[in-house]
Amino acid sequence: MKDKIVLLYPSYDGPALGPPLSLLSLASLLLESGFRVSILDSAVEPDIEASLSREIPESLCIGISFLTGPMIHGAIALSQLARRLKPDIPVVFGGWHPSLLPDQTLESDMGDILVRGQGERTLQEVAICLREGKSVESISGTSVRRGGETIHNPDRPPANLNSLPSPAFSLANFDAYESLTGKRELPYASSLGCPYACHYCTDQVFYERKFNAYSASRVVAEVTELVARQRLSEVALLDSNFPVNVGRAMEIARGFLDSNIQFSWTFQASTDLLCRMSDDDVCLLGESGVTHMGFGTESASEKVLALMNKKHQLIEDMFETARKSQKAGIRVTFNLILGYPGETEGDRVETFRVMTDISRQYSNVRFSPNIFTPYPGIPIWPELRSMGVEEPQSLADWADVGLGCNRLPWLQGAELLRLKEMLESFKVVTRRSLLTGQSLGQSVIEVC
Repeated sequence: MKDKIVLLYPSYDGPALGPPLSLLSLASLLLESGFRVSILDSAVEPDIEASLSREIPESLCIGISFLTGPMIHGAIALSQLARRLKPDIPVVFGGWHPSLLPDQTLESDMGDILVRGQGERTLQEVAICLREGKSVESISGTSVRRGGETIHNPDRPPANLNSLPSPAFSLANFDAYESLTGKRELPYASSLGCPYACHYCTDQVFYERKFNAYSASRVVAEVTELVARQRLSEVALLDSNFPVNVGRAMEIARGFLDSNIQFSWTFQASTDLLCRMSDDDVCLLGESGVTHMGFGTESASEKVLALMNKKHQLIEDMFETARKSQKAGIRVTFNLILGYPGETEGDRVETFRVMTDISRQYSNVRFSPNIFTPYPGIPIWPELRSMGVEEPQSLADWADVGLGCNRLPWLQGAELLRLKEMLESFKVVTRRSLLTGQSLGQSVIEVC
């Protein structure tokens, strides 16, 4: 009886962040059910195609998880290779992109079974049915193709994270990632979801604005044990918005500090939540090892923020976040979205004016401007279509939609040239004003 499951993570743009947490999470329940699990990550596999060729003869199925963008190229190539090597092997797709566009993904004929949303229990059930020779066509949380038609089975209700086992970190080769990046880093998600409803964000589509979190005590115990056992130097929290529950966030920080285990950690947040913390609270974050926080500030135009449905984002909170963070010795990045529908040059001027003012006052801030990228399923697609944005019509077409990819009809020619000139001026001014802040790490502009 075949009992091996091969989980694949295609190559992607950007530096490796450590072992793929999504695959480690899927692996835990498979291991509990008696399966052997092999994880192949393109970031550290010298030849992932050769590795798949070795693994596939004994495999029951393969699972491929991927995001929108260049990862799709790798997912397609790995699926095609698997079918050449073993034509009858089931190919299971999962991850953000397949979940958001299941019809289009299965119409590509690259996958046989699609796992939608939170996949741990769904994939476990798929694997058990395959092992027992039973049909997988009616499993909750899956979509399948039958007779040229896509069948969507009922959604599987999300599981409380505390009811799931820890990701299978025993399968992670931290040495391989250290050789690649020079760091022993752990990607870790203490929660899923964000309560806000920003019109450009896929998170609300995927998690329906529900915050699903580990208990603070579980986070502290798991992270500190892993840091000590694996000799890790940094933990990158992948939470969409870590401090949604401010009390829980502070309990985690105190737990890390009280453990006396030294490591740095980073997270993403919204400025309104950080501003609910006192100066002492933010300083405690720094004392516990927080070295960097990322914030989706996006714009400093109140009109554009309203268009984005970011009612929680106040201009004064941006300044207060920078002040609190600098006092605590924590670097921050303010992410900016440029070219959002309805944004004018005057709105951009206001954004650059405010951000330049922040950079002159606070040397711990850096900026990451990106051109607005419409991802699958976001709420404003009807408006975008009416404005002439062409939505990719196939799985392969979405592979060319990477972060900062400019497909906006209103941001071309002279308009785009003017934006680039403004960005260059912003870059020069902020770099000059931040030269005095090198004790916290020189701030830079990151432009896609």
